[in-house]
Amino acid sequence: MIILKRNLLRSPIQYFYRTNSTNPQKKSNPFNIQYDPIKQTIIYPSDLVINNQTYPTDSWTNVSPHILSRIGQNLHQHKHHPLNHLTNRLRQYFYQQYDPRKLSPKFSIIDNLSPIVTVDQNFESICIPKDHVSRTKSMNYYINQNTLLRAHTSAHQVDLIRSGLNAFLCIGDVYRRDSIDPTHYPVFHQCEGVQLFNKEQLFVDNRNVRGDKDHLEIFKSDEHRDVTKQEGHTLEAVKLVEASLKQTITDLFKSLFPNAATLNSRWVDATFPFTHPSWEYEIEINGKWYELLGCGIIEQRVLENSGLGKDYIGWAFGLGLERIAMIMYDIPDIRLFWSNDSGFLSQFAFDDSTRSVQYKPISIYPQCINDLSMWLGKTKVDPLDFYDLVRSIAGDLIEQVMLTDEFYHKKKDRHSQTYRIIYRSPDRTLTKNEINMIHKDIEHHCKQQFGAEIR
Repeated sequence: MIILKRNLLRSPIQYFYRTNSTNPQKKSNPFNIQYDPIKQTIIYPSDLVINNQTYPTDSWTNVSPHILSRIGQNLHQHKHHPLNHLTNRLRQYFYQQYDPRKLSPKFSIIDNLSPIVTVDQNFESICIPKDHVSRTKSMNYYINQNTLLRAHTSAHQVDLIRSGLNAFLCIGDVYRRDSIDPTHYPVFHQCEGVQLFNKEQLFVDNRNVRGDKDHLEIFKSDEHRDVTKQEGHTLEAVKLVEASLKQTITDLFKSLFPNAATLNSRWVDATFPFTHPSWEYEIEINGKWYELLGCGIIEQRVLENSGLGKDYIGWAFGLGLERIAMIMYDIPDIRLFWSNDSGFLSQFAFDDSTRSVQYKPISIYPQCINDLSMWLGKTKVDPLDFYDLVRSIAGDLIEQVMLTDEFYHKKKDRHSQTYRIIYRSPDRTLTKNEINMIHKDIEHHCKQQFGAEIR
């Protein structure tokens, strides 16, 4: 685990990062986050200034300059970016759902909320238990113990419902400490969808409900929780909300993929803290199944947190834009979304977001594979801490990092770990000398930061 301390006593020594040049350069560090090789600690200033707002740091602070530099880039808002095209298609689909009473689209779309949220917004508001693994430092980027970079756009769900919205999409960048490979990146973009129903909307206005509608109810006090519903919910209400949710998502993906007529899909039962019952939606492409989103009936406690009481029931889903865009446009590496290379961006320089295109690689740049083996002390290194260190030094020249071996030596009372690091630039060929320099840099900081002995 990385030790985090505040910058109170020692003037720390800055260390050098490597960029796409073969010469070491000191990476721009506007946040004044530094490293003390003597104390083997990351040194944070007493305050971090992010988007002109000041946040105190503490023992929970674990954000890096690389991650903070992504805030405000909002790729989904960049004209002609593939994520912007996908966002436009989501808008088009949901704006087609019309509210005849308001004479306007049923869904509101919010895509400009700050990714800096409170712990209450990110966890408590949507009923994530205090001991849930998703709250840990090893899975999130904390600014301090009360503030973090949102791990999902669900962090805004309660606030948006409180504002009076009962059907909306919330789109934005989210941040999670994750593995390093061509399909994972610590910053990605998510779309949260929510729709709520009162008794009149669910039963009276629903053309699928026939017969005597006056005696149908959303809630009954004697209803108990089981695999099909929450406590207090009637099965009739849950089945109608489930039908609305699944029809909405099925029709959405038929509109997103040109081979909609042959699109094979399936629903898989799932478990989430903020919905019950819950499902994952998967589609089959070229014989392979892809999980595209999670969804379910919103936990009634979440709606009660929003101030609605027992007047409404609703559904919610969350989908990752990059995952869908990678399938839709056949983009092989998630890092390409952050590329400024004209060879990539020019392939999406069109105005019609419904246009069907397949990404064509300009050329295939070779991988460079190096292993790093190290002796540690009595405590193992958390792989996510190692991934953060590697990405901080090598940036987007890293394609994948894997923990390939670890063992404990009883006689020496030491742990050993071996990582495979795969280097590949998305836009050029890396030289052997360049890779060796970066790899030595990583070894050097493993010694300092983890007290490792390189094997």
